[in-house]
Amino acid sequence: MSGIFSATAVACANIALVKYWGNRDDALRIPANGSISMNLGGLFTRTSVSFQPSLPFDELILNGRETTGKGLQRVTEMLDLVRAQTGLVHRAEVVSENNFPSSAGIASSAAAFAALALAASHAAGWTLSEEGLSRLARRGSGSACRSIPGGFVEWRAGTRDEDSFAVSIAPPEHWDLADCIAIVHAGRKKTGSTEGHALAPTSPLQAARVDDAPRRLDLCRRAVLGRDFDALARVIELDSDMMHAVMQTSTPPLLYWQAATVEIFRAVREWRASGLPVAYTVDAGPNVHVICPREVRAETERRLREIPGVGEVLVAEVGGAARLAD
Repeated sequence: MSGIFSATAVACANIALVKYWGNRDDALRIPANGSISMNLGGLFTRTSVSFQPSLPFDELILNGRETTGKGLQRVTEMLDLVRAQTGLVHRAEVVSENNFPSSAGIASSAAAFAALALAASHAAGWTLSEEGLSRLARRGSGSACRSIPGGFVEWRAGTRDEDSFAVSIAPPEHWDLADCIAIVHAGRKKTGSTEGHALAPTSPLQAARVDDAPRRLDLCRRAVLGRDFDALARVIELDSDMMHAVMQTSTPPLLYWQAATVEIFRAVREWRASGLPVAYTVDAGPNVHVICPREVRAETERRLREIPGVGEVLVAEVGGAARLAD
């Protein structure tokens, strides 16, 4: 093949309602347990891939800056998967931009690798089903497989590459929820998720968390399909607390929370007890996702902004599937 082959794709970040933490297979990113998430409309990564015969090596421009090291290596590994399947030998220029903070617990890698999987495969002329795209995205970042389908998404853990992928369990319009993300620290976290997943088995609590995952998945799935907010609140807060308990009891321990993180937990529970339908969940970072029905998002955002230590509040509604950009 000769010439330049290019494509651009957009994918939403997602917030896990039942968390993915720890792998059955690190190389293939087969998770220790399944997970359920919600795509975040308006918080996205836009990625362009251009395979060019003149390039001596792959290049990555991330948020306007050339990136090397581990970031580039992970991108090259995914591009290599695409090249191996298509016979394309060209190196690629990858230009990627997030419209939200990176590496701060807002699933930037999920959006990035979902967009990369779609853009790279399309640029190389490789037509994949949604399942195939989800599997490819998973190889770059586990949670990226959930940013391929739209709306409310379940990652079927599986046991091998062929059966570990994500599917939509309800479209975006199924339930008018919002995610008010309280940013207490926008900088990069010291320990990334990839490193954190590898530490999960060192916690004495991980086995119990994984064993109980099918029950929590069932509770969460029922809550989403039945639009039962009280049930959703109970399971997502429990699941988030369990994942962070594993992190905090791993070797070495991981503590992503800051003082404001804990203050938000306390406030959210008080608000719900007083009648405001809100619930918290936290990914691998200090920033808190406060889930609520869309009709109370303005009040939720207002209250979060009043908490000391909260620097910004990002608001997202339920988002759609990864897509090719015009």
